[in-house]
Amino acid sequence: MTKTKVHSFTPAFGLANKHFQTVYSSLFAKNLNLSFEIKKFHTSDGDFVNTYWSQTNKQTTNTSLVVLFHGLAGNYTSPYIQGNVQALNNAGFDAVVMHFRGCDGEENLLPRSYHSGETGDALEFLQSIKKQNKYKTIFCLGFSLGANMLLKLLGELKENSLIDAAVAVSPPLELDTCANEINKGISRYYQYRLVKDLNLALYKKFSKHDMKSLLKITQEDIKNIKTFWEFDEAYTAPIHGFDSAQDYYTKCSSRQFLKDIQTPTLIIHSKDDPFMSPKILPSEEELSTCVILELHEKGGHVGFVGGSILRPEYYLEKRVVEFFKSC
Repeated sequence: MTKTKVHSFTPAFGLANKHFQTVYSSLFAKNLNLSFEIKKFHTSDGDFVNTYWSQTNKQTTNTSLVVLFHGLAGNYTSPYIQGNVQALNNAGFDAVVMHFRGCDGEENLLPRSYHSGETGDALEFLQSIKKQNKYKTIFCLGFSLGANMLLKLLGELKENSLIDAAVAVSPPLELDTCANEINKGISRYYQYRLVKDLNLALYKKFSKHDMKSLLKITQEDIKNIKTFWEFDEAYTAPIHGFDSAQDYYTKCSSRQFLKDIQTPTLIIHSKDDPFMSPKILPSEEELSTCVILELHEKGGHVGFVGGSILRPEYYLEKRVVEFFKSC
């Protein structure tokens, strides 16, 4: 059986453009007003991440849990998170959103933050869930940065995976290539928005920590950071122990880990993703027998909006539920 499947996704009429697919839900998705139970998970290095739980019925014991990992600068309010949590609950799955450090609005305690290859927090959280022995099956769902992290974690764990299946949506499989692509043309707008959020978070850290002793930049220098390359060179790499942005990108790109994954895994990707280039796509030889790459001609970045503009249908919500139910 081929490990790469080309699917025919039909965008909503008027939303075939990759940028429309990418931004539609963030502009027009309805506020679902989901109710979460917030639990603080303390990490082994003295920090914490906030986890947002949404259970189908608190009076009964569910047997299946889906752990969601958001994208860069995302959180529980992100439309793709809200929509998928609701769809999973409606299908009978409990769900929990594990925020990366500082991403839900509460600043984390340490000078360091999170990055595309930071698998330690997710591993500790999954281990804690496993120890509770509450769920018979545990699935994981990652988006963009969270998808890259998830794939890297699965490759690191190999046959010792703690989960039963995973879905990775729009993962930046080659971080340096993606950092270059998002610095071109209209895609630079996405970079501008994301780097602006990253810079704001970094600026706040200078007020709480002696960042001057850890970095080669000052608080005043932050305003000059315009690209992912510059941000990762100035902050991500040195604060997390990498020699440079390139060193970080090389070690944390998930493409090299795909061959080692021993967990049933579905990767959903669009050829027109404005954050990426077709050059990041792996060959079938790079995929383990447990990995299926579902490739669409259109869909944008974490988009895949079908139906119509007035009545959108979110393909990811249906596909994720379908895949986990089949596992």
